[in-house]
Parts: sequence; structure tokens; C-alpha cells
Amino acid sequence: MTKEVIEGFNFEQSHGKERVRVARVWKNQESGRYFVVEWRVSISLLSHCINSYIHDDNSDIVATDTMKNTVYAKAKECSEILSAENFAIELAKHFTSFYKQVTTAIVNIVEKPWERINVDGQPHEHGFKLGSEKHTTEAIVKKSGELRLTSGIEGLSLLKTTKSGFEGFIRDKYTALPETRERMLATEVTAQWRYSYESLQSVPQKPLYFTEKYLDVKKVLIDTFFGPPNVGVYSPSVQSTLYQMAKATLNRVPDISSIQLKMPNIHFLPANISNKEGQIVKFEDDVYFPTDEPHGSIEASLSRFWSKM
Repeated sequence: MTKEVIEGFNFEQSHGKERVRVARVWKNQESGRYFVVEWRVSISLLSHCINSYIHDDNSDIVATDTMKNTVYAKAKECSEILSAENFAIELAKHFTSFYKQVTTAIVNIVEKPWERINVDGQPHEHGFKLGSEKHTTEAIVKKSGELRLTSGIEGLSLLKTTKSGFEGFIRDKYTALPETRERMLATEVTAQWRYSYESLQSVPQKPLYFTEKYLDVKKVLIDTFFGPPNVGVYSPSVQSTLYQMAKATLNRVPDISSIQLKMPNIHFLPANISNKEGQIVKFEDDVYFPTDEPHGSIEASLSRFWSKM
């Protein structure tokens, strides 16, 4: 937020437009194939518009309706398909360069996961279905050209039915959880990573570069969580698996400087019941009661030594 000292008070302000929904369709003229994205865009501007607060003078305000219309106009100007990251950068660059009052623009985008469908084993030319996890990004651009770019994943639901345990933890009079080397492991990954590019000039000029990086990171996270397809990999805790996923991401994607992961432990509890005599009837290890409340909450970040978190 823009900070000012007004009449002896510290004052911070910003303004913007949230949840602008836009869909953009492209048609490849050679193949006839259609491409589509749907984005939810939020914009926040840091600007010199203090007079609107203290002198009833709105002459320095970029109207939020103008911000909304700019989203649609800039989407139209994109003649070729591009990543959410590139669109966020283009929007932020426009606001900081076009308006002298704006010092910093912050653009957040959540991309809805429309995926091309296959019919009879062939990709459909214009058919799409809605997937699950969402691609997110935030571009912060200053008038100087300084850039902070982050991307992420929301709602990546993962589950494995074995190769997980939890033992050796602190036990006291309130501990009822038994130790185990055999349990189901389920989570819904929220990931956010920061790219190392720190200026507009340093950003790769390939329109789908960041889409490819998003898919690379998602693959690394999934592959590390599950392990090799025939044998898997043992998880001694969600914490251990989270760390291995974060480390693998930094090792395999060199232009990412830091990553933060949040992985709730979504429980699948054995569905044991008691009969009228009070005896416990066990269903072995194949019937469970799925529950997402309450759940364990595990969150951590990992960065390179030179990274600015």
C-alpha cells in the first residue's frame, strides 16, 4: 500500500478491482483448432491519489470500472495464446506506464482449469471439460520496471492407499493416536513459487513459457508424492513428503528461487464399529471413513540462499 503522513497520522491506501472474469478464445488459422482460457483477475494500484481522501478531489483516481474494461481490452489485444503470468505482467505494465499517478500495480489471476477432451482417442478441436486444480499467479510491477512474479497451484488433491506411516512422535496423557507404518495418505496441495526474474526486461519472451513451467512444477510435485509407478515411495510423515516435494522442485526448475507448500493431512479413518455387546468390529484395512474436518495442517517454505522470500 502507498504510505503517507497526513495531518500527523500514518496513512496507507490502495484501490483496485477484484474478481473480473474474462474468457479468451483463439483459433489456429492453419489447423482450425480452438484454444480457450478463463481467468479471474484482481487488480490493486498503488498511486498518488491522496487528494481524493482529504480534499474530495478525484482527479488522480483511476476508476475501478476503467480497470475492469482494461482487462477486456487487453485480452482482445492478445492476438496469440499466452500464459496467465504474461497477461498479468502486461496488465500491470500498462497501469504503471499509462498513468503517471500509479507507482505500482499488483495483478492476481486465477485460471479456471478448462482441459481439452478426447473423443475416440483423439483430441477434440473445440471441446473442453473442467478440471480440478487451479493455476494462480501474481505480478507486482513498479514504474521503474522492477518485477516480482509468483505462480502457484490451488486444489491439487492427491491420495495414495499405502506406503505411508506416522510413528515416533511425542506421546503424553492427551495422545490417543496409535503409531503406524501402514495408512492412507491424502492431501490437497496449495503451492506458491517465486521466479527469479526481477525486471520486465529479464522475462523470457516465449508466450507460453510460464504455462510450461507450471506444468513442470505440477509434474514434479505429483511424481515426488507418489514415487515410481510400480513400487511407490514410503512417506514417514506429511512433513517429510512436503520437504521432498519442495526440494525436488528447486532442483529441477532452476528459475524458481523459492517455493511454499501447504498440505493438510486429510484423514481416512478405519471404519470400525461396536456392536450391542460393546465389541469392536473391525473391517480390516479396506473400509474407511473419509473426513476433512478436523485435519492436520502442515506448511513450509524452501528457498535458495540468494533468494528474496
